[in-house]
Amino acid sequence: MLAKRLFNREILSQKDGTYLVMEGPQFSTLAESELYRSWGADVIGMTNMPEAKLAREAEIRYASISMITDFDCWHPDHDNVDVKQIIETLSQNSSNAKKVVKNLIIDFEKFIDAQDPTNNCLDFAIITAPEKRTKKTKDKLKNIAGRVL
Repeated sequence: MLAKRLFNREILSQKDGTYLVMEGPQFSTLAESELYRSWGADVIGMTNMPEAKLAREAEIRYASISMITDFDCWHPDHDNVDVKQIIETLSQNSSNAKKVVKNLIIDFEKFIDAQDPTNNCLDFAIITAPEKRTKKTKDKLKNIAGRVL
């Protein structure tokens, strides 16, 4: 895990963690939290899926900016959270996210790896025989699958 200073806040970033997605909005019970921890979850959230899977299938670069709003109920050094605390943190996170996205727009090409398998996921993803692909369907999909259609 890398600690970085970003926009006057310390940001922890981690590559290659395990994200557990749950239905929300809700807080986990202590039993659920302990179960997720036993599974090796690094972060528990309510978004990111199925967006990440769909983006990969379409060879679309996808990055998640996960900004923590609260600690789960298992954490021994924190009291239970309430909605007011979460909304305050969410507002701070919103401001930080805007700054991150602004910088990402400028620098994103520096992070593209030519060897990333995401570059050619579609090569073997479309199983409809070429002669069965209608012009209407190809036109509809040209922005996400034009390279292989």
